[in-house]
Amino acid sequence: MSAGALRRHVEVLAGEIGERNVQRPEALRAAERYIAHAWANQGFDVAPQRYTAAGVDCANLEVVIPGTSLSDEIIVVGAHYDTVAGSPGADDNASAVAALIEIARLASRVRPERTLKLVAFVNEEAPFFYWGDMGSGVYAKAARRRGDDIRAMFSLEMLGCYSDAPGSQTYPPLLKYFYPDRGDFIAFVSNLRSRRMLRAAIAAFRASSRFPCESAALPAWIPGVGWSDQLSFWRAGYPGVMVTDTAFHRYPHYHCPTDTPEKLDYLRLAQVTEGLAGAFLRLARR
Repeated sequence: MSAGALRRHVEVLAGEIGERNVQRPEALRAAERYIAHAWANQGFDVAPQRYTAAGVDCANLEVVIPGTSLSDEIIVVGAHYDTVAGSPGADDNASAVAALIEIARLASRVRPERTLKLVAFVNEEAPFFYWGDMGSGVYAKAARRRGDDIRAMFSLEMLGCYSDAPGSQTYPPLLKYFYPDRGDFIAFVSNLRSRRMLRAAIAAFRASSRFPCESAALPAWIPGVGWSDQLSFWRAGYPGVMVTDTAFHRYPHYHCPTDTPEKLDYLRLAQVTEGLAGAFLRLARR
C-alpha cells in the first residue's frame, strides 16, 4: 500500500480543493469529480446517486465489486467527502476518502463471495448531519426501500492521526480506565445492536494486520459514538461500525482551519488502509 498515493489524494482534496460543502458548491463538485475520476481510472463504473440539498445538486458515488456465490448479501464501506464550514478537512475526512479510493483498488484484484459496495457520501457535516438531506441517509433509505440485504456497513471517519506520546489519547468519561492513553491505534466503534458485527470486524482486522486496534460497543448517546454515517444505517435497521482515529479525542485540529494535509501520518494511514482492505475482504467471504 503506497503512502504516497494516499498523500496525493489528501493533498488534492484538502489542499488544492480545500473546504467542500454546499456553501462552496464548485469545490464540492470538484471533489466529486476527483473521486469519480480516481475510481474510473481503476476500471470501475461509478454510479452517482444524485439529489438536491439546499438548492445544490449533490451526489453519493458508488462502485461495486460483485459477489460470486452470495451476491445478494452486501457489505457497504463508506466515507464522507464533504467538510465542515471553514475547514479544508485533511483528516476529516480526506484521510478516509483516500483510504476508500485505495481500498477499492486493492479489493478489485479479487472476487469476494458477498458483494462489496464502496460509497463516497456527500453532506455528512452540518447542517445536514442527523437530518433528511444527509447523503448516507438518502442512500440507506433507498437501500431499505429496495430490500437490500446489507450485512454490515463500515463508516470510515478520520483515519490519519496517530501519536506515541503518553496522554495523547482522551475518552468519554470512564472509558479511559479501559483503553490506552497513547493515540497509536485505530478504533472500531459500534452501537450495542451492532456488537456482533463489531466482534467479527475486529477479528478480521487482526487477522489481516498487526496494526494496533481497539474496539467498543457503546450506547449511541455517548458523544462521538454516532457522529458519522453509520448512524444512517442504524436508523434503517442495518448493523454499522465506525472505523476512526477517534477524532476530537485525539486530533487537536478537528473542525479547524488548521486541519491541513501535512498534519497526517501517511505511513500509518497506509498500514491501516491495507489492513482494512484485508478485513473487508475476509468479511465478504462465506
